[in-house]
Amino acid sequence: MLTEFPVIHTNVWDAIWGVPIVLVVVLIAKWFLKLPLSWLSTVATVVALALSIFISHPKNLSAGIFMGFFYSGAAMGVIYSTKQSFHAYRKR
Repeated sequence: MLTEFPVIHTNVWDAIWGVPIVLVVVLIAKWFLKLPLSWLSTVATVVALALSIFISHPKNLSAGIFMGFFYSGAAMGVIYSTKQSFHAYRKR
């Protein structure tokens, strides 16, 4: 029975490379492919899962899935928090 959580080791790859790459790919999809805003989270999740499972954590599927969702959430958090900060600044 699976009662233990997987051990996930983060490294420099995760902190410096994973989230910025997902962020750049999502912004490129937004600007050049003219994707609707409702699809940005989906693009971020697909790109982050692919990046994490196949490149960052190729030998540990559970860590790859977890970190992929982490990359996606972090990238979308940067986009939405920057947008909200800009709108708050403009209202002031």
